[in-house]
Amino acid sequence: MSEAIIQGKKLSRWYGVVMGLNNIDFEILPGITGLVGPNGAGKSTLIQIITGQLQPSSGMLTVFGDEPWNHPAVLKRIGYCPERESLPEHLKPMDWLRGLGQISGISGHAFPELGVRLLKRVKLGEQHWKKRMGQYSKGMRQRVKLAQALMHSPDLLILDEPMNGLDPMGRQDIADILKGLAKEGVSIVISSHILAELESLCKNILILNWGRVIASGAKSEIRSDLSQWAEELCVRCEDPHKLASILFQEGHLLGFDIQEEEKKLEFRIKDPGQFYQRWNVLLQSSNLTIYEISSKSQSLHQIFNKVTTS
Repeated sequence: MSEAIIQGKKLSRWYGVVMGLNNIDFEILPGITGLVGPNGAGKSTLIQIITGQLQPSSGMLTVFGDEPWNHPAVLKRIGYCPERESLPEHLKPMDWLRGLGQISGISGHAFPELGVRLLKRVKLGEQHWKKRMGQYSKGMRQRVKLAQALMHSPDLLILDEPMNGLDPMGRQDIADILKGLAKEGVSIVISSHILAELESLCKNILILNWGRVIASGAKSEIRSDLSQWAEELCVRCEDPHKLASILFQEGHLLGFDIQEEEKKLEFRIKDPGQFYQRWNVLLQSSNLTIYEISSKSQSLHQIFNKVTTS
């Protein structure tokens, strides 16, 4: 198993009497990880600690094995694209990138070659390069922000709501860019409310709520850990009433609905693991003809709703 690039141990951060993070343990592995949770879950606090903007109140967080707080060697390996923006409206993107590069110790001689490479990488059309950023749309600003985060070739990229303001084509562009970076070995943490994009992008997810880790790991692993929540199944068979009666007697049903015309039984089960162990035996003993069996697979959105509302 790959070594964690970010690790939290008994990590807490509070603001007076308000808990931002509450004694959490977690690991983030190489690849693309989605950081999800409702407003107030602790996502922004965690991002600020990872990027060295906040110091933990207690516990420890390490990035590449060291604490990022007041540690320039660690911070040099991190690229950060914040949700909020403060791009100077009177500057052109190349001027902005050049200024940030010089602050970061990148020689001015690297421009404009470096700037051209960055703007092309984030797919900002060349027809916009000579415009001042005050004329930019929200989506164009997002691309410039991503370009500045990539300027120093970071090993870890932290993105806070990077899809905001992008049209569907723009979101696909950013997704393709991030997938390319991951293939090059860059680890990425994305905080987003656009769960569909996270599901297609992310290898792992970390779900926060009320400052606590609710679930973490690969989506398939999280789904398998949700045995305490009901799973919904649909079976088309010759006699759905008989099947419902058998399942009820076995104690599996939490609720069901029979659709007579389609000969369909939709039902909810409490313990999927135990149910599937008995399923073949139940079918053989029932002597029913089964036409179709389907499960309403849990998307990231469904998982998110379950673990943050339970």
